[in-house]
Amino acid sequence: MKLSLVTPLSRVFIAPALAMGLVLGLSGCAYNSIFINYPSQIEPLKQELNSATPLAGIDKLASNINGNDGLLYAQEAGRIAQVAGDFAASKKYYQQAVDAYTAFDDKAKVSVSDISATASSLVLNDNAIPYRGPGYERIMLHQYQALNYLFSGDYQGALVEVRRSNELQSSEQERYQKSQKSVQAMANGTIDAEVNKLGQAAGTVTSSFLNAYSYYTTGVLHEVLGEPNDAYIDYRKAAQITPNNTYLQQDLVRLAKQLGMPQYDEFKRRWGDAKLPNPKDGQVILMVERGFVPAKQALTVPFTIHGNWQTVSLATYMPNNTFVPETQVQGLGTVLKTEPIANIDALAITALKEDLPATLVRQVARVYAKSEMAYQVEKSGRPGNNAADIGSIAMQIFNVVTEQADRRSWLTLPKQAQIGRRYLSAGEYTLQLDKAPPAKIDVAAGKTTLVWAIDTGNYTRIYSIII
Repeated sequence: MKLSLVTPLSRVFIAPALAMGLVLGLSGCAYNSIFINYPSQIEPLKQELNSATPLAGIDKLASNINGNDGLLYAQEAGRIAQVAGDFAASKKYYQQAVDAYTAFDDKAKVSVSDISATASSLVLNDNAIPYRGPGYERIMLHQYQALNYLFSGDYQGALVEVRRSNELQSSEQERYQKSQKSVQAMANGTIDAEVNKLGQAAGTVTSSFLNAYSYYTTGVLHEVLGEPNDAYIDYRKAAQITPNNTYLQQDLVRLAKQLGMPQYDEFKRRWGDAKLPNPKDGQVILMVERGFVPAKQALTVPFTIHGNWQTVSLATYMPNNTFVPETQVQGLGTVLKTEPIANIDALAITALKEDLPATLVRQVARVYAKSEMAYQVEKSGRPGNNAADIGSIAMQIFNVVTEQADRRSWLTLPKQAQIGRRYLSAGEYTLQLDKAPPAKIDVAAGKTTLVWAIDTGNYTRIYSIII
């Protein structure tokens, strides 16, 4: 009698056992996003960034860089070190992320672990797939690496990174367009409503690959390092994305006048004449980052196949109407008010929307794979067989538990980036951003003082360099 009970049970539980075997066959703790959602892993680190000990948890994060979510952990570790002012450590972590992206680009490398991860995703969830960040994350990675080089005094290294950032804004969009396939949407009103909601939440942002903040950073570096023609091109690209920023408009008028561009008269008519410095003046350029990009949430949609309950769990963004005010900067003569150059949260929402077709392909495949597993377990049992009934219920529970939305994304990025610019006489100044503690900066005649302020809520860290 004992054997007759064990044999059916072993048969009906074989599918869950195989699925768990796939998980255990992968690389251990690096796969914890399969069952522990990623935002909950990063939340303590964001809290530390908003405290006097921003690096408290970075070692634990860095220890997982070689795992399944390694690229994402490297980006987070690089950003945490950067916000804390450790540009050397940040550069090292960011380079690990760059290397991971390069490995993804090498299509000739298809490892056994990659095949296993893809197979696991069909019976578990998308978190089993090694993380390859969306295009906007990769672009910002190079932008931030450029700032690491810049604040470390390596101007040529900074130029290499910003040029790579510019190239990626084109190549990532081409890669996305080539990868898209026609996908028949699931006939589900809840999913359709979420798609429409994402489009509304993204506002006027139509592409996650076009980032005015990255173009502006590139333009600033080109200009201060003696490449005004390249700077003019980058400012124009930034202005096409964020046309109402008055600082950006003045940059275009000034460079068009300086370079004798035919567009100067048009720009002058639209935005007024260029404001030029006196010979003994220097300029202050402010780049202010505020808040954190929002985390993805899970949307679970239940339905039945073969009479068994199945679920689809999709990542989405909740409505986020939190207003980010302009920054009031005192200590530079009259109060200077910054203006938004990019809403990073809108880029994240747009990236999720762009990835939806590929996500739905995987979801459809996974739903039918899980349904077939449950159906075969049910068919293998005889009517009234308690073991088969238990197995069928276990499969349904297993499918519900393992169907977790892929909520991974670079969560230490800012919610919004703002800019400001002003000419000042040479000397020392004490600036204050809103209610943050004051910070001293120096302004030199004929030079640029770049001020980079990172506001994480309770803390605003300010870094400056004369170029």
